[in-house]
Amino acid sequence: MPGRYSLLWRLSAVLCLSAVLVVWLSWHLTMQVGERVLRLGTEAKTTLHGYAAEAEQAWRGGDDAMRRWLSTLQAREPGDAMLVDQHGVSLTSVPLTEHQRAGLRFQRELDYRMSLRSVEMPYIGIPFPQAPEAGRLVMQLPPRFFPGRVIPFWRALLMGVLPALLALLLGVLVYRQLMRPLRALEAQVLRFRDDPQARVAPELAARRDEFGQVGESFNLMAERVAGVLGAQRQLLHDMSHELRTPLSRLSVALDGKLSEDALRERVARELALMSALVDDTLELAWHDMVQPVSSTETVTLGPMWDLVVENVAFEAGWPVSRFPNRLPEDARVRAHVNDLARTLENLVRNAVRHSPPEGEVRLQGQREGDMWHLWVADQGPGVAPEALARIFEPFVRLDTAREQGSGFGLGLSIARRAVVRQGGTLWAENGAPGLRVHLRLPAVE
Repeated sequence: MPGRYSLLWRLSAVLCLSAVLVVWLSWHLTMQVGERVLRLGTEAKTTLHGYAAEAEQAWRGGDDAMRRWLSTLQAREPGDAMLVDQHGVSLTSVPLTEHQRAGLRFQRELDYRMSLRSVEMPYIGIPFPQAPEAGRLVMQLPPRFFPGRVIPFWRALLMGVLPALLALLLGVLVYRQLMRPLRALEAQVLRFRDDPQARVAPELAARRDEFGQVGESFNLMAERVAGVLGAQRQLLHDMSHELRTPLSRLSVALDGKLSEDALRERVARELALMSALVDDTLELAWHDMVQPVSSTETVTLGPMWDLVVENVAFEAGWPVSRFPNRLPEDARVRAHVNDLARTLENLVRNAVRHSPPEGEVRLQGQREGDMWHLWVADQGPGVAPEALARIFEPFVRLDTAREQGSGFGLGLSIARRAVVRQGGTLWAENGAPGLRVHLRLPAVE
């Protein structure tokens, strides 16, 4: 579900408010226009007042004068007309018809608002100017004076054209607001093709909506890609440097006077070193490039340690008793089996490499909340404090290791990357004596 300040809710709020505003504005303007358009104009009022004055003069002349005037009026204006008193009784000797009585009941004053629901012209009542108490002229409004002829035009304008224009204006404003961050993102994406240091501006990445999420994701992706590219360049540089040494030794051996057996042995040894270097480098690059591991499972640390110790003890010629496990039997973590085994193997091999002749390598640890804090400790000389962080960098070997002529400085780098991919951490500190390499992994109840 989108967050509280997401773009979805903002757009929904804008659309809802704009819809309410358009409906209210259309209704309000329609009412205002209706009040003005559906009322009689000045010409109509003047003409009808004139007819009422003529009707009053005819009334003063008697029945025959009123009947003659009504006949004259009907010849001038289409529609019905009658002269009535205050009680709605005809002032002439001719009684009102049923249709006239119906029109009399629904007569309107001159200042009234006309209705569009009538199927015929409305009846308008105009009192006699000089003697309003004596009677009035009631006649159907002449069609030429009816004000509703422009209503369809105003309805189309207010109910169709106006909402369409407002919607278009709103669409343009929303489009411009959306395109501003979108163009900023697009510019950084295009720039990233040539410049790995391109990043989305902090104000865009800090937005609390989908654009902010995309910007933040882009920056994280860019950091990761830039880091991978930098690591690959450094890896190629370091690997080419490391390969020069065995290749130089092979060149010297080929130019020397070694016997065939000695030359074969030297070539086999250097090829084994180069093969190990390539394998370790590929594994290190794989850890840098792949996504965080998802296929984790419950791993019991005791059997895992026994398996790793058995292999390392055979290679080093150590008895298994020199690899004590001080963890509880129920110590279990959530990890990837192969990655964890390779990590422990690298840590144990590194500890054996720097241990004294009769030393031992211990596995210890303790439960800390929802994590297991483990450490592999040896009894070697340890590491200079300023070098503790550097030992996890690729191809970094301390002087003691270099003098012993073993390893390429990749084991601890591979171990740290494997632990981080499993949601853990790996660091080192000097013990008393020796070196302790710590790792934290998610615990399993």
